[in-house]
Amino acid sequence: QVQLVESGGGLVQSGGSMRLSCTASGFTFSSYDMTWLRQSPGKGLEWVSSISRKDGSTRYLDSVKGRFTISRANAESTLYLQMNGLKPEDSAVYYCARSASYYTNNYLDRGQGTQVTVSS
Repeated sequence: QVQLVESGGGLVQSGGSMRLSCTASGFTFSSYDMTWLRQSPGKGLEWVSSISRKDGSTRYLDSVKGRFTISRANAESTLYLQMNGLKPEDSAVYYCARSASYYTNNYLDRGQGTQVTVSS
């Protein structure tokens, strides 16, 4: 059974930093591309970033480029999202997801999410 458990969310002031973690189980973590998604109130699910299983290549939503960094620790089956320079518009529930492919925004499974709130 695939499980993805996010942690690290909370309340931060605008301009602050936060690191999200996602612990995976039930599948071979190193064999999958991984993704972060987010959803704000009244908005649809939005793709944020992905990381390749093959070579660690990364790609980002334009609005977070230069501020967010995705990384992975295969030995610990853990995915990270380092978020710097946070803005109120980054407030959302953030989800870790097992990707269908690094090159698409589709996903196979996702966790329950962790709330990130950025105050102005």
